[in-house]
Amino acid sequence: MNHRQQEILTLVQQQGFVSIETLAQNFSVTSQTIRRDINILCEQQLLTRYHGGAGISSSLENVEYTTRQVMNLEEKKMIAKMVANHIPDRASIFLNIGTTTEEIARALLNHTGLRIITNNLNVAAILRSNPSFEIIIAGGVVRQRDGGITGEATIDFIRQFKVNFGIIGISSIDTDGTLLDFDYHEVRVAQAIIENSRQVFLAADHTKFERCAMVRLGPIEQIDALFTDHCPPEHIVTLLKEKNVVLHTSDNVVSLDRSAKS
Repeated sequence: MNHRQQEILTLVQQQGFVSIETLAQNFSVTSQTIRRDINILCEQQLLTRYHGGAGISSSLENVEYTTRQVMNLEEKKMIAKMVANHIPDRASIFLNIGTTTEEIARALLNHTGLRIITNNLNVAAILRSNPSFEIIIAGGVVRQRDGGITGEATIDFIRQFKVNFGIIGISSIDTDGTLLDFDYHEVRVAQAIIENSRQVFLAADHTKFERCAMVRLGPIEQIDALFTDHCPPEHIVTLLKEKNVVLHTSDNVVSLDRSAKS
């Protein structure tokens, strides 16, 4: 995905639908160029093409895992580095399903003595190269498409622990701050992680703001800190301030401070 395609995706996610004519004028390119960009984004299941323009994809189904692995990869790496910088050695951590949390696992490899509980087989595989870590894998049903583990057994397992940091990803942050995802089973595990973490860190790149997803995880005030690559829309920044949520951005546009939840 090139820079223009990324900007097109962001615009469509913000507005819901954008015409080809508007996009061509905005980027000072031909309509044919915009159509090619839209076709590429549609092939990656990031947008849906409509007559005269493009709209956001369905709220019922997420983008394929292999596509998500390479989407906004540099942004995810920057977010992962920020999160890792806020995790001390010898901390206890939950890490859930998602390509961003997998990048966070890589960023944590230089730490010492972490105890990590995860329902993500890819996270466990990444972290096993550090011999000082204790890695605990939740039981449950393994999803073939991405190595995620979900189900009632997973939730019961998570509830046995109380950790220092719960680190989660999300598919969407709605305009009112509601955290949304596509998979009901995955959401229930994330809720258990939130309930059993002393501090909750949410890692989400800028494309997650106002994206469509169907399953409600909960209100944004359930998290202690949001880590993202660019400053969110102004109304989200205002909401974070009102809800006393710390905002960390890799472009250093804004930083809000508060004491951690007890």
